[in-house]
Amino acid sequence: MALPEREGMDFDVVVVGAGPAGLATAIRLKQISAEKGEEINVVVVEKGSEVGAHILSGAVIDPSGLDALLPDWRQDDERPLTTEVQRDVFLYLTPHSGMRIPNFVMPPLLSNHGKFIGSLSNVTKYLAAKAEALGVEIYPGFPASEILFDEAGAVTGVATGDLGIGKNEQPRDDFTRGMELRGKYVVFGEGVRGSLTKQLIAKFDLAKDADYQKFGLGVKELWQLAADRFEPGLVQHTLGWPLSNKTGGGSWMYHFGENLLSVGFVTHLNYENPTLSPFEELQRFKTHPMIREVFEGAKRIGYGARAINEGGWQSVPKLVFPGGCLVGDAAGFVNVPRIKGSHNAVLSGLQAAEAIAIALSAGRQGDELTTYEQGWRGSAIGRDLKPVRNVKPLLSRYGTALGTGLGGFEMWTNTLLNASVFGTLKHGKPDHACLKPLSEVQPIKYPKPDGKISFDRLSSVYLSNTNHEEDQPVHLKVKDMTLQKTSEHDVFGGPSGRYCPAGVYEWVEDTSASDGIRFQINAQNCVHCKTCDIKDPNQNINWETPEGPGGPNYTNL
Repeated sequence: MALPEREGMDFDVVVVGAGPAGLATAIRLKQISAEKGEEINVVVVEKGSEVGAHILSGAVIDPSGLDALLPDWRQDDERPLTTEVQRDVFLYLTPHSGMRIPNFVMPPLLSNHGKFIGSLSNVTKYLAAKAEALGVEIYPGFPASEILFDEAGAVTGVATGDLGIGKNEQPRDDFTRGMELRGKYVVFGEGVRGSLTKQLIAKFDLAKDADYQKFGLGVKELWQLAADRFEPGLVQHTLGWPLSNKTGGGSWMYHFGENLLSVGFVTHLNYENPTLSPFEELQRFKTHPMIREVFEGAKRIGYGARAINEGGWQSVPKLVFPGGCLVGDAAGFVNVPRIKGSHNAVLSGLQAAEAIAIALSAGRQGDELTTYEQGWRGSAIGRDLKPVRNVKPLLSRYGTALGTGLGGFEMWTNTLLNASVFGTLKHGKPDHACLKPLSEVQPIKYPKPDGKISFDRLSSVYLSNTNHEEDQPVHLKVKDMTLQKTSEHDVFGGPSGRYCPAGVYEWVEDTSASDGIRFQINAQNCVHCKTCDIKDPNQNINWETPEGPGGPNYTNL
């Protein structure tokens, strides 16, 4: 059947994604609007059921972005960050023991003095309230599913997804057409591996002069600790076990709020062994004798996962194209050694807003915001990312032990001499190309969860409050199911069932299938981490936005 025409609304600026970057863009545009007395209409569209529902981070937050955007936020009774870091601890773990790395040998840029521990989800809720008070329109629960272009190929807006499409791809009785949101400029702040951002990078060849983007997967739990196990403001990081020396990653444990513990594990997605499970690595980590005691008398109350950009300085694509720009994690502004990116996300939103305001004031629209593209490397964002640009390549080349030592030396030389002996190193190959065939590895055997400290996937997904409308098309699109069987399963042993932290993918026995096995996709479980889109060895899975407000509903994450 022919679909009805979409209704549409026109704005000066359309922002896709109510994360720190998108909201900072919107707030700064409204601040400039008030300062100049020139009206700027701004709308923010967000796929989560509410602002913050899909936001997850460690999170130790560098407040420099908030300080620049809202200088008085610390005096606000409603401020979202109240726990300041009091103590930094760095550990290197072996299977049964470990050692503390003295703070004085750590490069100064890794210090968390003056930083805050909290929930990035709550930070975005706070920013959304500030944005709405300034007149920004925010539409949560409406994922942007299509980019709109004019006849010349410039971006002119986005369309939200249609509602009421059944699994058979046909409209149901409750079908509702999506809405067109048109703007003079469109800002994409979708986060890591955004579905529309990926299309823009391909269409405008934005990554042609950039290195491969690299990724990690962060799996996080929120715990309520016993009072005698809680140390307000404690920040602890570990390297080493349970990962092998060739596999990059590490843990975090942050004490904040009212006896809350943020605990998580990042696994770099350039790992080689297809039997590795990032989810299980977190569960193993918690059982280490130097770690497990903190969980005595504690209760797990939250769970989530998301991919992290790790390419840094050399992997940032061109940020602008006719009619719009990329901000925040969509651009790749995470500082991997510092495990921080929200400050750069906010700062990128500020810079994008300044460039857009200048363009609008001059009567421009639909062109490239060249001042934003030309300015970021010389800004605070560039000064944050450039000194650590070789840490990730060194870890990838030399492993955790030697790579960490060389990375530390690199950061010290940049701190003391403002120079690098390595120049700017390349990342090698994309993460999906790093997996080895199952026949070439020693399978990893993980212990069964005890239900007290370690847990299974499904009970974890339950804590993420994930939900999707059941009668809708699967939003995880397998391009070639035959290739999935002959390669992902037969050659690599079905790594999708292990890299997914939500139990979305399974290879199940099915006598009705021609070869007795079937690839099952439990899309209802998806927490929108995007790992499948990144790590599938054939790039055969495409993550698309599901219908309406589907996905996790994170609280305090």
